[in-house]
Amino acid sequence: MKEVVLDTETTGLSVKDGHRIVEIGCIELDNLIPTSKKFHCYLNPERKVSEKAFEVHGYTDEFLLTKKKFKEIADDFINFINNKRLIIHNAEFDLSHLNNELFLLGKNKIDKKNVVDTLELARDKFPGSSISLDALCKRYRIDNSKRTKHTALVDCELLYKVYINLIDQKEPTLNFQNNENDNLDINLINDNLYCKKIVEVTIEELELHKNYLKKNLKKNFF
Repeated sequence: MKEVVLDTETTGLSVKDGHRIVEIGCIELDNLIPTSKKFHCYLNPERKVSEKAFEVHGYTDEFLLTKKKFKEIADDFINFINNKRLIIHNAEFDLSHLNNELFLLGKNKIDKKNVVDTLELARDKFPGSSISLDALCKRYRIDNSKRTKHTALVDCELLYKVYINLIDQKEPTLNFQNNENDNLDINLINDNLYCKKIVEVTIEELELHKNYLKKNLKKNFF
């Protein structure tokens, strides 16, 4: 099943105060394995970034002014997430902003039924504990040193690793019949793969083993 790990950054907390999206990041998963497909863009929110939001992600008004507006990328974004389950941490926040943007363009909203909220998964699994993305990275020993600021694509990469731990699927199975896996993003999955070295037994070692059995075992108990 294909899924999309999704994260957004915004000009502020509430759409009721007119806040808008400044960044969208998406990573596609196929049977829990990241594919080569990503969606990422910075957006001109057509308003100023609040001081608190700037402290979180560091995107200035000057930086965002030259970026595309949501209406220019809306169709590409919708096509990317179409018919895929969305994986979001604190989905209520991201969905409120995404659905506000879609509503402003007269487009269909994202149905929450098609969303897995990892915040809810973590709350059920670790009641009473801190369940922020950073806290979950620490719990699962996921390196989040790149997360000096909240950036959508980096947060997606971390959330993917948190997600497979939350659902107890640390070592997803590769489907070698799926050609899309030929272009896997190795940087995202190398923490979940391993290999075992096969050591061939020599003829001399086999003879030594036979002699040992003859000498030390009077009866075959097997």
